[in-house]
Amino acid sequence: MAVSRQTWNAGGHWASRINTNKTAGLKHGFRSGLEGQNAKLLESAGVPVLYEVRKIKYVIPESEHTYHLDFELPNGILIETKGKLEPKDRAKHLLIQAQYPELDLRFVFQRPTDPLYKGSRTTYAAWAEKHGFKWAHKLIPLAWIWEPGPARKPDEVLKGGPYGFTLKKAA
Repeated sequence: MAVSRQTWNAGGHWASRINTNKTAGLKHGFRSGLEGQNAKLLESAGVPVLYEVRKIKYVIPESEHTYHLDFELPNGILIETKGKLEPKDRAKHLLIQAQYPELDLRFVFQRPTDPLYKGSRTTYAAWAEKHGFKWAHKLIPLAWIWEPGPARKPDEVLKGGPYGFTLKKAA
């Protein structure tokens, strides 16, 4: 949601400036306000904010691509925050799921009841459930942080940490 703010410009007139969640998030290094909110939640829960530290290579038939994962919890659960779930995003996540079935990738939707496209009866939440993805509304549930996570952690599945080393759990 955009917030209009009035500012006094150099010409001696009031001018409107639009601040969106995206511009607020970018100011702090995030691509969206939703990512920023979830980073603050993790921080307040005492969980290290590992933002876009892991890259996952995946193959769209005949070409290789890289996906920057939004958040990784210390237990190996991977989080993607989505304000809009575009067709290319849906296709990408289904390809990743097929190529790395052992990864525990979950979604945090800004508006899970939004339809996939105008006129669709399928919502973001229904799409996620249909394809076996766990999802949450707006914020990462604290319960996800304390779950044991997948049997094989992303380091094992993806052959190494995001920077060539394995993350160690804090004592």
